[in-house]
Amino acid sequence: MDKRTKLSEEYADRIAHVLIEALPYIRRFRGKTIVIKYGGNAMVDEGLKHGFARDVVLLKLVGINPVLVHGGGPQIGRLLERLGKTSRFVEGMRVTDRETMDVVEMVLGGLVNKEIVNLINQHGGHAVGLTGKDGALIRARKIHLQPRSPEADAPEIIDLGHVGEVESIDPGVVNMLVHGDFIPVIAPIGVGEDGVSYNINADLVAGKMAQVLGAEKLILLTNTRGVLDRDGGLLTGLTAAEVERLIDDGTISGGMIPKIRCAMDAIAGGVRNVHIIDGRIEHAVLLELFTDRGIGTLLGG
Repeated sequence: MDKRTKLSEEYADRIAHVLIEALPYIRRFRGKTIVIKYGGNAMVDEGLKHGFARDVVLLKLVGINPVLVHGGGPQIGRLLERLGKTSRFVEGMRVTDRETMDVVEMVLGGLVNKEIVNLINQHGGHAVGLTGKDGALIRARKIHLQPRSPEADAPEIIDLGHVGEVESIDPGVVNMLVHGDFIPVIAPIGVGEDGVSYNINADLVAGKMAQVLGAEKLILLTNTRGVLDRDGGLLTGLTAAEVERLIDDGTISGGMIPKIRCAMDAIAGGVRNVHIIDGRIEHAVLLELFTDRGIGTLLGG
């Protein structure tokens, strides 16, 4: 047996093993809805963008219903900078006046959303882009931030402008697209009762969307491996009680806390599992869903 024949046999064996390992997961999730929050490096690296689009198309082709919610903070920041407008943040949230909101809607609902739709369609899928305004999808309410300093007699109320949270979601248009064999791609823009547009954190929209759709899973793509212990080891299979303990002792801190809170809210709202995974890894979604070990942090039962 020459070296090339041996390599071919090893390759065939490896591919066969991958397919056999994936089969029970494909069978289990067939017909289920999976909400994916798409952001971070996976949205800016060209190779990762095309790989993600192919993976989403594959999910649809094997009978799984992916619903995407995307961010776009860096893209918004770059355009604001080009326009000579300084970005200001309070506790991680962008202060959004009317002019900034116009840019947010243009970037999220236009440039970013349509790029994702186009990539999915290029790779054989049928994606449709939405914002929360379409079909009265996302009703928003304005956020008033109330940080309290120890010296203050009363909380200071900070007006963040057009920054909102999810008040309610009407999933009618999303369900129509899913059952019509389309892949919904949702920009996290909501509208208030008065018709005013609001920018909403994409993780929060994805979590609420997963609850309303009765999703089997919520996947949050990040720029980290997942939830890590104090030594940098990956933690997975975490329960609500374990999560609270890790927050209390400082193991979970900083920007991971809101993601974890979003995840636990989704589970409390009926989502079976939440996965926090590293979007910098090629085919991260497929590796997490269709392999025994996965690559990130699993939360839930």
